[in-house]
Amino acid sequence: MANGNAPSVLIVDDEPDVTELLKYKLEQEGYYCKVINDPLIFMGVAREFVPDLILLDIMMPELNGLQLCKIVRSDRKMKDIPIIFLTARGEVEDRVKGLESGADDYVAKPFNTKELILRVGKVLSRGRYKEANTDKARIQIAGVVIDESIHQLTIDGTPVALTATEFRLLKLLMERKNRVQTRENLLINVWNYDTDIETRTVDTHVRRLREKLGQYADLIETIRGVGYKAVDCGWVFFGYWSFPQDVFGFGCAFGRANR
Repeated sequence: MANGNAPSVLIVDDEPDVTELLKYKLEQEGYYCKVINDPLIFMGVAREFVPDLILLDIMMPELNGLQLCKIVRSDRKMKDIPIIFLTARGEVEDRVKGLESGADDYVAKPFNTKELILRVGKVLSRGRYKEANTDKARIQIAGVVIDESIHQLTIDGTPVALTATEFRLLKLLMERKNRVQTRENLLINVWNYDTDIETRTVDTHVRRLREKLGQYADLIETIRGVGYKAVDCGWVFFGYWSFPQDVFGFGCAFGRANR
């Protein structure tokens, strides 16, 4: 956070009229804002400012918003900062690309400033901008632990980095363990979008989550043709007695619980 208790927003757009309007409107709502009109200086400013949220235009010269988003998501200092894309490209395919690149929300130009401010508030409320003393739930399935108070996933005690969207998706599934979540429901609750977006963006994020979950990948079970659910997973023990000829013995086997 860059200015006391006020949530901070970095506005990145090559159109000065747009950035100044957004800065004015957001500051009226109590946000602390900085503006960038040149995408080439983005990383230097962003790493020094470390905002609570980034408003990022996609269609910019030299470096576009999709490229900058990927850079942010690969930067240890900034990887968890929520990103809302601003762009004149409102087609479904473009929105899917934006979300798949790691953005948390997407607003097409021309936009209604009241709606955009509401989206900013909603993304911040579910992202990393939290009151420091808020008591948050700790959710655990086998060796997988979600701690929302520090926005952290650990697997067998080892921290694992997630994007803000991946964190929300895994948290929702774990909170609703054993309850099937349709792809449409996940789009609405995780991405805050209506069902006109192609549901493959959900599948893409689930695939990435499974890769990061490693040996616990089967925590997320696919319900074919419907969606996903979180289930108990881990190692199971099978014991058996064997009596080969006159030898008394005990054998055991360990294996994954297949889902």
